[in-house]
Amino acid sequence: MICLSCVDFKPWADSSPRLFCFWRKMNVVLIGYRCSGKTSVGKILARRLGRNFVDTDALIEGNARCSIEEIVSRHGWDRFRAMERTLIEEVSGKANLVIASGGGTVMDRRNVHNLKRNGWMVWLRGSVEDLRGRMNKELRAGKIRPSLTGGDPRDEVEHLLRFREPVYGAASDIIVETSGLEVREVAKRIQKALRERSERVNHGREFVWPGIPGDLIR
Repeated sequence: MICLSCVDFKPWADSSPRLFCFWRKMNVVLIGYRCSGKTSVGKILARRLGRNFVDTDALIEGNARCSIEEIVSRHGWDRFRAMERTLIEEVSGKANLVIASGGGTVMDRRNVHNLKRNGWMVWLRGSVEDLRGRMNKELRAGKIRPSLTGGDPRDEVEHLLRFREPVYGAASDIIVETSGLEVREVAKRIQKALRERSERVNHGREFVWPGIPGDLIR
């Protein structure tokens, strides 16, 4: 985890006119439903790529000096989303990061716009069964996530995914199926997809700009 004030590299600073060099400085933004492994995969991926890692939920908790559950219970989801939006705007001004975003980050178009200006969006897609299983493990470990609908967070997964999956898909540049995979394997597949992208760019077979159609990695 890093302090954003310590990351002062701006997206356009010292950039080469070659698109390949610009690509190398773009952030890698992990998106997906809660418990899809964004934080665990992000830490491993950051080490493999030699980048700093940012977890937006953890930064919000650090700034507020309380958990997301406490923020939501005291002030409501609107307050949390406003805090998230401010942080995303700040994070988007940095470069060469691996960013683990919150599960609902991409539901706000302003967040998507800011993150895609300087980042590849990677959707970690997991099955309903896997997501519920990971939530059960978290609950047994004492980690509580606030409900998004007022019910049991495990019961709302299938319902919410029907609304969120089209948004995750539209926002993503790369999609990685995570069901049945260890976090190291997921990180490895993301790195492979990014390497293949860079090779296509370096050989002039692809124009690099955030928001181009994504790859489906199975």
